[in-house]
Amino acid sequence: MNDISTIPAVAGQQAPAAIQNPDTMPHSVEAEQQLLGAILTNNDLYDRVASVITSQHFYDPVHARIYEVAAARIAKNALASPVTLKAFMADDAGLNEIGGAAYLVNLAGASISAFAVRDYAQMIYDLAIRRELIRLGRDISDKAGRVDVASEPKEQIVEAEQQLYKLSEQGQTESGFKSFLKAVTEAVNVTNEAYQRGGGMAGISTGLADLDKQLGGLHPSDLLILAGRPSMGKTSLATNIAFNVAKAYKRGIKPDGSEGAIDGGVVGFYSLEMSAEQLAGRILSEASEISSHKIRQGDMTEGEFRRFVNAAKDLEACPLFIDDTPALPIAQLAARARRLKRTHGLDLLVIDYLQLCRGTAENRVNEIGEISMGMKAIAKELQIPVVALSQLSRQVENREDKRPQLSDLRESGSIEQDADVVMFVYREEYYKEREKPGDHELDKMEEWKAAMERLHAKAEVIVGKQRHGPIGTVELSFEAQFTRFGNLAKAWQQGQADDGY
Repeated sequence: MNDISTIPAVAGQQAPAAIQNPDTMPHSVEAEQQLLGAILTNNDLYDRVASVITSQHFYDPVHARIYEVAAARIAKNALASPVTLKAFMADDAGLNEIGGAAYLVNLAGASISAFAVRDYAQMIYDLAIRRELIRLGRDISDKAGRVDVASEPKEQIVEAEQQLYKLSEQGQTESGFKSFLKAVTEAVNVTNEAYQRGGGMAGISTGLADLDKQLGGLHPSDLLILAGRPSMGKTSLATNIAFNVAKAYKRGIKPDGSEGAIDGGVVGFYSLEMSAEQLAGRILSEASEISSHKIRQGDMTEGEFRRFVNAAKDLEACPLFIDDTPALPIAQLAARARRLKRTHGLDLLVIDYLQLCRGTAENRVNEIGEISMGMKAIAKELQIPVVALSQLSRQVENREDKRPQLSDLRESGSIEQDADVVMFVYREEYYKEREKPGDHELDKMEEWKAAMERLHAKAEVIVGKQRHGPIGTVELSFEAQFTRFGNLAKAWQQGQADDGY
């Protein structure tokens, strides 16, 4: 059997693993050779290392190409050996320079550490990360050294943090193109999750059955816009969804083998309008079923106060994180979301509301476009659903039918374009209440009372746009005193309840 020292290194490379020259990137030619030799000797070993490294983690470009060809062969259940790889790499100039087919034979012949192949893979990965860190550090240093009016230090910090986050998540600063095979596999995995749930949703449940049925849950990388006029309850609905997701949180092994949320999720809530205390008060009102007005005033009986305290204790461990910093720039918002995912995990991000974020553009329409694009970018980068609330223009009030439409979105062009889902909260009861006739108009008063009874405690969520599903209206119940949305019982369900089922 050949000793590994007989294998020639690529021109310009030194064999020792420990690199003394500070200008040379850290690498280990021997580890790469041992790993490749082990795989070419026993293809089954590939499965042990495939989850750790890719061809991009190899320092030697020839080794990277050998690994790539071998991986492609093994993926097709075909043999990857020096003989079979020779045909595919006959024209590889780099391989021919260091011995061609003989180099492949020497790799396989000198491999003596098949049992340690996983350790070699981890070593190659760690060295690749170190090289990326060095490159990133040099890039940060170069940018900081250039005094440029267009590049503010704060922006450089956010950019550096973003690159470091990508590096920690993916092992490389640039993900580049993704093969269609990988994309198809991921799509099949998502569908499989839904199938395993008996035809349920693949996304995170909102806790509202009819809304889940319409949306299929909240999907990773989706930007969902929740819009409405003031007093329609959009903040209440967003808070309810955030609370339902956090309350249902369970950690375990996901179908892809990674550890994470198997039910519910960790929620980040940017409350740019209300303080964290006010938002917590709303959640406690819903959980304890005590009017939010009573909570604010402190006007509670002893029993209600005890219920309030018990609800607070139950929610102590709820993975809901609130940031109430006002007028956050979109870049800062993204940086904080990355930090939260890195430290505590993050499965859903809620932003209340979009128009209170800040961009860098001077023109307001362009600024809103920058903000909505930024929110979509966060959803894709962190692979989470982002629910962003949005105000509607006053033109709704001028129409007889006050149900919102896509054109009612303020600066609607960019928001509508970037969003995967656009939903409107609409409570007809709110408008009907303001049409109360005078006491002397008896006929009109009877009609009004009948209409109010029909509309009482009901709300609509109008799905005006959905990139991956149907549009339509979802009816929900709404308890104003607890600021709580819920599932609306259907007529047949009410009938069953009346019959004692």
